[in-house]
Formats: sequence, C-alpha cells, structure tokens
Amino acid sequence: MNVSERRACKVLGQWRTTQRYKPIAREKDVLLRKRIIDFATKYGRYGYRRITALLWQEGWKVNHKKVERIWRQEGLKVPRKQPKRKRLWLNDGSCIRLKPMRKNHVWSYDMMVSRTHNGKAFRILNIIDEHSRESLCIKVACSITAEDVIQELAQLFILKGIPEHIRSDNAPEFTAKAIRKWLTDLQVKTLYIEPGSPWENGYIESFNGKLRDELINGEIFMTMYEAQVLTENWRREYNHIRPHSALGYRPPVPEAILPSYLTSSATHGVVQ
Repeated sequence: MNVSERRACKVLGQWRTTQRYKPIAREKDVLLRKRIIDFATKYGRYGYRRITALLWQEGWKVNHKKVERIWRQEGLKVPRKQPKRKRLWLNDGSCIRLKPMRKNHVWSYDMMVSRTHNGKAFRILNIIDEHSRESLCIKVACSITAEDVIQELAQLFILKGIPEHIRSDNAPEFTAKAIRKWLTDLQVKTLYIEPGSPWENGYIESFNGKLRDELINGEIFMTMYEAQVLTENWRREYNHIRPHSALGYRPPVPEAILPSYLTSSATHGVVQ
C-alpha cells in the first residue's frame, strides 16, 4: 500500500521486531522434518498418525500435533478415510459376526485378482488372524484351487496352530467339499458370510484394501515372480513395521506373541 514498515506496524499495533523476526530452525527439527518426508515418500498411503507411530518406534519423542503441523507445512496429503458400514443384525438383536477374542480364535481368508504389466491376470490368496491382524499368508499364482488352499492352510496349521473358526465368503475354493470335509475332520468351524455382504468379513476386506491401496495400485508387476516377491516383502513389512491403529499403533506381530493381558492393556494406552 506504499507505506513504510514503521507506519504499517504502528497502525496495526505490532512491534517491528516481531515483523522482522525469522524463526531459527533447530537441527533436531530439521532432522525430524526430513524423517517425516522420508516416511511419507516410502509409505505414500500412511497418514500423519501412523507416521508418528513409526517415529516413536525409532525413539523420537514427538507428539502427533507437531507431526501434523509439519505434515501440513510440507503439503503432504492425508489419505481419505473409508466410509463406515453397518453390521448385519439378526431379529433378536445379536450380530452375525463372531468377534475374535484371542489368537487362533478366528482366521479369515479371501481372494483378490490383479494383473501383470502385459495384462496377464493372477490371483492372490490372503489369510489373516483376525485377533492379532497378522498376515499369515499372501499366495500369488496364476490359479488357486481348493487343493492349493488346503496346502497353504496345512502349512500354517503346523507353524501357527489350528484355529477354532475360519471365516470366508462363498467362493468355490472355500466351499468345495474337499476343504469343508478336511476342516471338519480337524474340528475347525467354518463361518460363511451372506452372499453379497462383504462387510460381514470386515477384517479381511480391510486387509485387502490396505494391500491394494499401499502396494498393488502403486506397482507395475512386470512378471509373476516380481509380484510374488513384492507382496511377500509387503507382508513382512505389514507384520513387523506398519503401525496398526486397532493395536495402539503397534505392528501386528508383537500382538501375536505377547500375552493377552499385556496386549489388551497396551491397545487402550498410548504408545511411548
């Protein structure tokens, strides 16, 4: 407005020293900003809260408000939250979904489809423990039959133990007579959701969404082998590094190995 700084500050009632002040960035804050950008670059679909949990894992003593402030200053975009869905309730007021109460109580499995760069389709079998959210298996193959599902489950049963229940949709790989008989012989109860109601299998659907959002949508798979390697790398990172909001922003694998009385209290607390 063609007025001097002295005149403008006098009119606004602001000290000229305040007007001329330039913030001095501390070395620690510079390193923190750089680390946040590094995490945002590596984990493009993580929000500032999950980035804060990763910083806590590295020993940074910083709260989520400061991380959010730096996040917005750098123009980083927080992923949009998924809309909430209602559960399916019975007439007596009970919910169809069996809530997982402990490790190996309820497992879930589901199928996904993706393509390589040349358009060749492949299938993905995901198996998770609903209580710990641990990804037990991500199998990538051109085709996956009921026999392949049995083989993957058999290996997991030996390594992880036999679950009490296993939840799935009504895909032919999961409803085949062979797999139903095999699970019955092992005294594993099958929980089939209603057709066209994927929200009844919310744990695995949420996992599928994370896998697609954080890996599949951002990668070009040149070969089937590349898809297998990258999905397995992502699975290990998901289990050992990625903070899970439902677990108090801790990765799933510590949840799977800690006693239940410790994990339940930590889930409701604040990560240090």
